[in-house]
Amino acid sequence: MVGNSQNWSPDTWRSKPKKHIPEDYPDPAALDAVEEELTSYPPLVFAGEIRTLRAHLAEVTGGRAFLLQGGDCAESFKEFHPDNIRDTFRVLLQMAVALTYGAAMPVIKVGRMAGQFGKPRSSPTETIDGVTLPSYRGDNINAMAFTPEDRIPDPQRLLKAYGQSAATLNLIRAFAKGGYADLRNVHRWNLEFVKDNPQSEQYGALADKISDVIAFLEATGIISQDSRPLNEVEFYTSHEALLLGYEQAMTRVDSTTGQYYDTSAHLVWIGDRTRQPDGAHVEFARGINNPVGIKCGPSLEPSELMQLLDILNPENVPGRIVLVARFGADKVAGGLPRLIRQVEAEGRKVVWSSDPMHGNTIKAENGYKTRPFDSVLKEVETFFDVCRAENVHPGGVHFEMTGQDVTECLGGAQAISVKDLSSRYHTHCDPRLNATQSLELAFRLAENLRGVRSKKAA
Repeated sequence: MVGNSQNWSPDTWRSKPKKHIPEDYPDPAALDAVEEELTSYPPLVFAGEIRTLRAHLAEVTGGRAFLLQGGDCAESFKEFHPDNIRDTFRVLLQMAVALTYGAAMPVIKVGRMAGQFGKPRSSPTETIDGVTLPSYRGDNINAMAFTPEDRIPDPQRLLKAYGQSAATLNLIRAFAKGGYADLRNVHRWNLEFVKDNPQSEQYGALADKISDVIAFLEATGIISQDSRPLNEVEFYTSHEALLLGYEQAMTRVDSTTGQYYDTSAHLVWIGDRTRQPDGAHVEFARGINNPVGIKCGPSLEPSELMQLLDILNPENVPGRIVLVARFGADKVAGGLPRLIRQVEAEGRKVVWSSDPMHGNTIKAENGYKTRPFDSVLKEVETFFDVCRAENVHPGGVHFEMTGQDVTECLGGAQAISVKDLSSRYHTHCDPRLNATQSLELAFRLAENLRGVRSKKAA
């Protein structure tokens, strides 16, 4: 047993205080009907896959692997297209190759895909030109267009979100197992729009080295043409477990173990705004047997974190909990060490991961919400420094990124400026790293991981 199912069922969260779950559906009975319909739909992921991911995360806990988690801020119905799914998947593969080479350890690949629709908002309403309407809360709740009709929560959107998630997973599985992810294609993964920048040249050099190693191993007979580790890749999905009615509907009893799993994703996380120990989201997460992430921001006290770990992982099972630090570049050095020290003092088995995106959001002078690449890099590098100083494994990173050539985050090798933001600003919620910035960041992290590896060897 990984979860804490004492006096728990998939609906006990309904008796707890709820935050960021919309309660203004005009027809609650229609919402109930949709959630009931979803209970009859096939699972999106399977319990065996979830257990495999948990075992891999246990390796991360032990310092023997690294977690790469990334994808869209909020998936949308409008931008749903196989090319967009392919491009994000491909960038994650590229990033994983760079990180694997730098760390000399397995990289666990988890996408913010196939379910990352809903987003908590800082305000329930927004005002434009003197008109106030409910905030856009994600395509599985309402629409982005600023009209009264579009901002009404619509339960039918949950069914469309399920369908899009199923189609996304189907395509990802085809890419992962059907030959596209074959490591011999490492050169072909280079995207057209990164050819003329330093990342393309650096990636090409890395790809050459990998191709030479593969050719040598095949020539010596150590590996064969049909070697599965070369031909296929394990890829998992994740999202914030925000709309608990949907998560409840997708929670099933595994026939082989008799335990509950949330089959909407392999890994789900609790946000920094919904991690109240007595709240609905923690109550739901305690009973499922998936790996569970906890976003850890500046307001999280060590005593509250211990309380959360007691609730969510009472048996201290490795691979169950991913602690995702999201402080901001200037706050992580002051806020993270006290959490690590308390967790280590009590012998808790967790994965330490860095989300350098959410604490570094600013509003540019032209009104666009953005994130400076330098701040993102600074936070994740400080995270590595803090982990090394506290003698814990810097186990992972969690990015909001896309395979598209967007201009949403400032800086990087492309030197995206404030005036560039308007040219390809496509996000439905928060700014994302584009493919070039993501790969640049991966190479920077690979150098850091190589340093960690060298110190361990010494």
